[in-house]
Amino acid sequence: MTAYDRDLDRNPANFAPLTPLNFVERAAAVYPERIAVIHGALRRTWRETWERSRRLASALARAGIGHGDTVSMLAPNTPAMIEAHYAVPLTGGVLNAINTRLDAATITFILEHGEAKVLLVDRELAPLAAAALARTDRRPLVIDIDDPAAPPNAPIGSTDYESFLAGGDPQFGGAPPADEWDAIALNYTSGTTGDPKGVVIHHRGAYLNAVGNVLTWGLSGHPVYLWTLPLFHCNGWCFPWTIAALAGTQVCLRRVEAAAIFEAIAGHGVTHLCGAPVVLGLLIHAAEADQRPFAHTVEVMTAASPPPAAVIERMEREGFRITHVYGLTEVYGPAVTCAWHEEWDALPPEERARRKARQGVRYAVLEGLRIGDPATLEPVPADGATMGEVLMRGNIVMKGYFKNPAATQAAFAGGWFHTGDLGVRHPDGYIELKDRSKDIIISGGENISTIEVEAVLHRHPAVEDAAVVARPDEKWGETPCAFVKLRPGHSATEAEIIAFAREHLAHFKAPKTVVFADLARTAAGKIDKVRLRAIAAAL
Repeated sequence: MTAYDRDLDRNPANFAPLTPLNFVERAAAVYPERIAVIHGALRRTWRETWERSRRLASALARAGIGHGDTVSMLAPNTPAMIEAHYAVPLTGGVLNAINTRLDAATITFILEHGEAKVLLVDRELAPLAAAALARTDRRPLVIDIDDPAAPPNAPIGSTDYESFLAGGDPQFGGAPPADEWDAIALNYTSGTTGDPKGVVIHHRGAYLNAVGNVLTWGLSGHPVYLWTLPLFHCNGWCFPWTIAALAGTQVCLRRVEAAAIFEAIAGHGVTHLCGAPVVLGLLIHAAEADQRPFAHTVEVMTAASPPPAAVIERMEREGFRITHVYGLTEVYGPAVTCAWHEEWDALPPEERARRKARQGVRYAVLEGLRIGDPATLEPVPADGATMGEVLMRGNIVMKGYFKNPAATQAAFAGGWFHTGDLGVRHPDGYIELKDRSKDIIISGGENISTIEVEAVLHRHPAVEDAAVVARPDEKWGETPCAFVKLRPGHSATEAEIIAFAREHLAHFKAPKTVVFADLARTAAGKIDKVRLRAIAAAL
């Protein structure tokens, strides 16, 4: 013990567990009449939103929800989903927002594995929830959520959401975490190669990543944020808490459609939105009838697979400014960003977009980011060519996988979180993904990055979307097979696509096979390369 520790202990005056609930409470206290939520004709202030969240928390507590209990939710991006992000942690419980694109069997697994005590269900998804519940003997308390925009499906719960809230106390004090390490949410991975894994995150990490979003995006004032990103995906990348920290406005969107997005931008003055590259494609390929003019710049944060430079360039011509981030469910969503340098503004558009397509550097709230040798974990040379695994460590890394110690131990081997992604580090320190370890193509002993090939294919004027996977080859072991979706009104042949790729890549990297089709996607909206590899193998 040093002199600085003697008689200088933690006490309520100088220490409180970090929790993003403080952001919500502050927004309601400081900006009570600012609009917090817009949903169709509905407008709710921060005072009303906080009171409703406290009612929900109180009603859940009366229903037996307490410290460490799981509350599951199956709903699109609606006000109830936002309220649950504030209410469930206030009880000491853990929110489990379920991917609405999953099948009934997978939802059954999640409800059973996550030990859900309550299930909140939007009426649109009642048939799916009913099918999942029919498979289990562990039936939680089911509450139906009515919404004017939802189909009038038959209720499956014992009560409805508004009636349930009516029994709650709007002044409920709740049970804020005694320890910031307490779990705040349970998020399941997509489970493309087996049962999904339950990622447990804590109050401290949610607080820090919410602040990290503010710092990374340069947020200030009261942003108007559009929910194009599913709230079930990494808790909306922590943005329910980020927007609360700024007393901003959250515009709900049940369905991600181009016309609805443009309508929200023009009608509500949306300033910020997040989404995977598929959302970017939706905007740049929108029909003229679906577009609405807007005079301001809209900030767009994008992640998932790296957006091709051509997509970034096109978006920025259309009035959207791209911030490229990278992360995983295990790190609360975005944890790496392509931090921009002002001098890059003078670069030609194509070079500017190429730099922005890199994943970049660590969030200010992430302690460690490394491209390391997968075996030794030693950093690879910063030469932009030597590949290694993306490794992370710090306070925005998950607690671990729920009831899965073997997977947790493997993920944290050597004191780093192993992402399973492969990349390079450039001389300026910025990292760039090259592939998932399972997606890399090894052809005749040469490694081929599917991301590199896909980026080239996206530059073809007839290509709307593209994915590249390995196809077994007797001579080379594997060769690249490209799945290509053409833009409406455009045409191209296999020979033309291959010739274009050979013009811009080393010939061994060019696809040897091209399949024209819509791209298969997982329940999380990502390109389903497992299925594409199976199709390629059968060709």
